[in-house]
Amino acid sequence: MTIEPGYWIAWGGQFENLISAGQRLKVVVPVALLLILLLLFGAFGSIKDALLVFTGVPMALTGGIVALWLRGIPLSISAAVSFIALSGVAVLNGVVMISFIKKLIAEGATVDDAIFRGSLTRLRPVLMTALVASLGFVPMAIATGPDAEVQRPLATVVIGGILSSTALTRLVLPAIYRMFHRPAKRREEEPATAPEPQPAH
Repeated sequence: MTIEPGYWIAWGGQFENLISAGQRLKVVVPVALLLILLLLFGAFGSIKDALLVFTGVPMALTGGIVALWLRGIPLSISAAVSFIALSGVAVLNGVVMISFIKKLIAEGATVDDAIFRGSLTRLRPVLMTALVASLGFVPMAIATGPDAEVQRPLATVVIGGILSSTALTRLVLPAIYRMFHRPAKRREEEPATAPEPQPAH
């Protein structure tokens, strides 16, 4: 398209809002994830346990992206904002499990026994939390009325992310916890006796 000198073309409306919001999210999302990691470190006092719980975030984000792809919904601002809320829910599930496992270990249980008992004991509250949060977003996920273009991506990301995070956290997080803590437990159980000196000939 040829225009006269002194004139220019610029995109406006929703596309302009999308670009400006995307620039803000490039700063907001990393800051939010960093704050979550710092809060986990403050809660556990260990960067190792904080990172273990933080593994629930990529699990949840993967489920949200897959849910958008299955429904054929493009990534929008509302979907991007919902990823931040989803990260908090995914981390909460991990905190519930890891805290109980650490409590059992402090009471004298072995690592394997604490992981097994903690996974089973905390299965029901984690499932109830996930189901309540998911079912609450179902009306928004199937909305067809006004503002449906905002509600559907947000609800789809949350539902898909919570389901994937709940399933993967119950399976992957205990295995990762055992992988990172098993060697330390074995070193604690090894006797600290020194070898007896051999008599000189």
